[in-house]
Amino acid sequence: MRRFALATVSVAAVFSTLTASGVTAAQPEAFTASLRPALDDLVRAADVPGAQLVATAAGRESRINSGVGDLATKAPFPDDAQVRIASNTKTFVATVVLLLVGEGRVDLDAPVERYLPGVVHGPGGDGQRITVRNLLQHTSGIPDYLSRLDLESVDALRRARPADDLIRVGLDQPAEFEPGARAEYSNTNYLLAGRLVEAVTGSPIGLEVTRRILAPLGLTDTYWPLFPVENVIRGPHPRAYHLFGEALTDVTDIDPGWGLPDGAMVSTGADLNRFFMALLQGRVLAPAELAQMTTTVPGGDGPLQENVGLGLFHFRTTCGLDVWGHGGSMHGFFVYGAATADKAVTLSMNQLPDVLRAHTEGAGLEQIVDTAICTA
Repeated sequence: MRRFALATVSVAAVFSTLTASGVTAAQPEAFTASLRPALDDLVRAADVPGAQLVATAAGRESRINSGVGDLATKAPFPDDAQVRIASNTKTFVATVVLLLVGEGRVDLDAPVERYLPGVVHGPGGDGQRITVRNLLQHTSGIPDYLSRLDLESVDALRRARPADDLIRVGLDQPAEFEPGARAEYSNTNYLLAGRLVEAVTGSPIGLEVTRRILAPLGLTDTYWPLFPVENVIRGPHPRAYHLFGEALTDVTDIDPGWGLPDGAMVSTGADLNRFFMALLQGRVLAPAELAQMTTTVPGGDGPLQENVGLGLFHFRTTCGLDVWGHGGSMHGFFVYGAATADKAVTLSMNQLPDVLRAHTEGAGLEQIVDTAICTA
């Protein structure tokens, strides 16, 4: 849910349908005209109400809308639409941890027990053996709490649980593997990373993200919701939908992120592009910490085929670009993108896509992002 997952779809297989020949940077009008049919095909094939693709390059932004942002009114996605960015939140959290590393307040290779004494224990993991790096790179072996929750009803989505309870859900399961043995995505890792930031700074993780990243970069359309008092998205936004069985339900005003550090934040495609570009340009982290963040290990599990950094994933496009990003999905929203230091693309949808159907019909999600960043 809060992670970016395209299970059973091979990134390599989708990318292989494109060719890098003749790829050149397009002017905004040409870029929009060339990508709009592909986005329309993707919205239809993925069976979602609508989508918005935002590309940022050379000091300009291009925006393409497809389908509808509101099934009742048939209105499109609003300009600069705010959406729940789900697991893209993890990159912000990892960045804060690395800022603390740069300040000498956190050691990436120290055991988690140093910062969260007595918290990480049980069959799911040992805080004296699991390091901070293991958390950020999904190499801890701690099971994903999210796979143990039943969230397939509106009532279940509204029943928020505290981070500490969900950490226990993960740690009470048998560990998936020995720390450092491989990478396997677990939302529990980032609940612990958020708790670590709070223990070290004495401030809520959302406040640390705001004052250390959002404010300095001027990301005014990005925020950490004040859950549970705030469930409605603040700015212009599409309606969000989820299919519970056969019933398509409007879940816009339910916050399934629950204010948690694995997927709480709200942003726009333009702001996400600015953040990832600033991060890769070295405007957020010092060179040593950025180098740590972009040092990768193989993904390992099926849905995690990209190389895994610290809160970042890396892959290479068909036109030869080394790109970075994260991605996120949750009830009502799917947000996926790619970035270099010079340009970035974010694709947002207002319903979880039918990935297999889209792939079968030749409308790959990665394919359009690949094409967009190669031609932006």
